[in-house]
Amino acid sequence: MRIGITCYPSHGGSGVVATELGKVMAERGHQVHFISYDMPFRLGRFHHNIHYHEVEANRYAVFRYPPYDLALANQMAQVAKIHRLDLIHVHYAVPHSLCAYLAKQMVGDSLKVVTTLHGTDITVMAEDPSLKDIICFGIRESDAVTAVSQDLIHQTRELLCVDKPLERIYNFVDQRVYKPTDVSDLRKEYAAPHEKILLHISNFRPVKRVFDVIRIFEQVNREVPSRLILVGEGPDWSGAVQLAKELGLESRIDFLGKQNAVARLISLADLLLLPSSKESFGLVALEAMACGVPTVGSNAGGLPEVVIHGETGYLAPIGEVESMAQYAIQLLSDPRLYDRLSETGLQRAREEFCAQKIADQYESLYRRVIQQ
Repeated sequence: MRIGITCYPSHGGSGVVATELGKVMAERGHQVHFISYDMPFRLGRFHHNIHYHEVEANRYAVFRYPPYDLALANQMAQVAKIHRLDLIHVHYAVPHSLCAYLAKQMVGDSLKVVTTLHGTDITVMAEDPSLKDIICFGIRESDAVTAVSQDLIHQTRELLCVDKPLERIYNFVDQRVYKPTDVSDLRKEYAAPHEKILLHISNFRPVKRVFDVIRIFEQVNREVPSRLILVGEGPDWSGAVQLAKELGLESRIDFLGKQNAVARLISLADLLLLPSSKESFGLVALEAMACGVPTVGSNAGGLPEVVIHGETGYLAPIGEVESMAQYAIQLLSDPRLYDRLSETGLQRAREEFCAQKIADQYESLYRRVIQQ
């Protein structure tokens, strides 16, 4: 098949999954064309069967802002015509599904459109009255729509009253990259042999509740000597630095900023903290699970579909810092319990979220859509 993929190329779950899916499809012999304003950061190097088409939005005085949406739609149509694409798979409804619709109008009905909903395109943007109807339109005009969790399907129907079929296809990880790895040399740089390492990776937006992460760590560190590694940047980064100072924890917390390659950092950790108030899937929890690292977090959104409470990690209601801290202490203080959850998580990641299984589901969907 000849597949176009459009995603946000920067850090974030939707861009990561879209890029990894494209790589798997290319390995299966399909021609994959990424269409975006920048090279997806997970591509990195040359890949056989993968092509990248940059979208440039020209600046004209008559426009207050560069018309990126129109430029993207035009580039989609051009790539579809020149390379005879069978379909365009867009990740994140806004504005990608609308741009794909415009491209289809220019190319013709032979070009199919698959839209994958990833989370905030529904849970945040669909609550905006100025965007709600156009999101509905993009979903309705897509030839097929998937969502990354059953919870997101429920929220989509609740917020948008969509009666179109929505297919749940989970996110996945490349288990050639995310796997238990000996990083003992690296670990020495961050913690003493008797200390545990807690990890949080996010975009530091308010929904990630990074202040809760630090408060959980404060309680854990009182009982179990620990270090905290924070990966990422965003609006709450400076506030997190300030809170660490106020609590006297700055010497025990490492702020690493954005990191492109996080697999080794995850393997470094004993525990992942993810106390988010919104989490449509929780890709980082799956990445941790594939590395044998349990998660302690909230029961927000689709996270319980990834982390099974008491089996592969522990979940508590949003904002219950005390409960999450106690779960973390319990897990870090009981080696047999820890090993059981770690091993169960590894098995679950391999069986339920492996790249080939999820790619099979997308491949089947693509073929059905093309034959419509």
